[in-house]
Amino acid sequence: MLLNPMIKIIEPRFFEEEKSIILDILESGQITRGKWTSLFQEEFAKYLGVEKVYTVCSGTVALFIALKALGVEGERVVVPAMSFMATIDAVYLAGGIPVVVDVDQYYTMDVNQLEDAVKRYRPKVVIPVHLYGQTADMDGVMYLSEKYGFYVLEDAAQAHGAQWKDKKVGSIGHISAFSFYASKNLPMGEGGAIATKDKKLAQEVKKWIDFGDHPAFNVRITEFQAGIGYAQLKRLDKNNLRRREIAYRYMRSLNGDLIHPAERDGAFHVYHLYTLRHPQRESIVSALKEKNIDVRVYYTYLLHELRGAEHLPTPNAEKFRKEVFSIPVHAYLSDEDVEFIVDALLSAVELAPHPLC
Repeated sequence: MLLNPMIKIIEPRFFEEEKSIILDILESGQITRGKWTSLFQEEFAKYLGVEKVYTVCSGTVALFIALKALGVEGERVVVPAMSFMATIDAVYLAGGIPVVVDVDQYYTMDVNQLEDAVKRYRPKVVIPVHLYGQTADMDGVMYLSEKYGFYVLEDAAQAHGAQWKDKKVGSIGHISAFSFYASKNLPMGEGGAIATKDKKLAQEVKKWIDFGDHPAFNVRITEFQAGIGYAQLKRLDKNNLRRREIAYRYMRSLNGDLIHPAERDGAFHVYHLYTLRHPQRESIVSALKEKNIDVRVYYTYLLHELRGAEHLPTPNAEKFRKEVFSIPVHAYLSDEDVEFIVDALLSAVELAPHPLC
């Protein structure tokens, strides 16, 4: 039996504008530290509504530099149990001491437990992660920041264009980090950015990435990456709306024991990933892969288990990591692709053994 072509979970696409920009860069001979890097930084800062954006070579480096700017060496930093490993690795690399807390029903930091952690550990920084494109409870996080005096570093690597009420994520905390890896809603291939409204923090960031009076790192992106990012930024809102349209189609069509991602009140979810839950995940994932649907598990680990970090109880995260799986939701899925995924999932769930069997 002939299988349909693989329906990919990641599919960045590039058009004539990107080709024209790349050609312009090649003809100019200015392949780094040129106009496209400046243009992207300026446009992304306007898009977010922040004072300054600095591009760097990855999202991990963006977190690391932001933490260095905040001065976390020897200080406690609170992170959620569910995230990509870079969230906790950046804390260690910057000399911080991570403390891990549980997540809520939206897969983001549990603000109630966060207050317990803050009272116990007195962290200098808290890193809410906008996981899967879902906004963390930023009202709760910022309230606790004002109450206890810690910095808020938003990990927005998966949330380009997401909003909390009338504000873009990445503009709410004191400083934020983005990734532009190939899988992201705003892809450059590789790359990252640090964003802040705070002029003093902007100067601290600059010290670590510009050579001069302070020891610094060369973490620049090339003009090619910046030019691609500049073109992709123009399509970000349209593509996010398409992601939301596909997400709503899944919500309307998929039933059974599947648990869908909920959109937090006041949030604008951009569905970097469409993450479902089911107690019989493994059989469902296997059935979808047999039909050439690129399905992934994000993530099989919890951050404190991965790196042996101190942590509070994490019952939600421990349950969720056994059940989560993500299906394609990128903006270039056709309606036929979406229908095929829906039909395949309905069939897979129907065939999945009951958890008590």
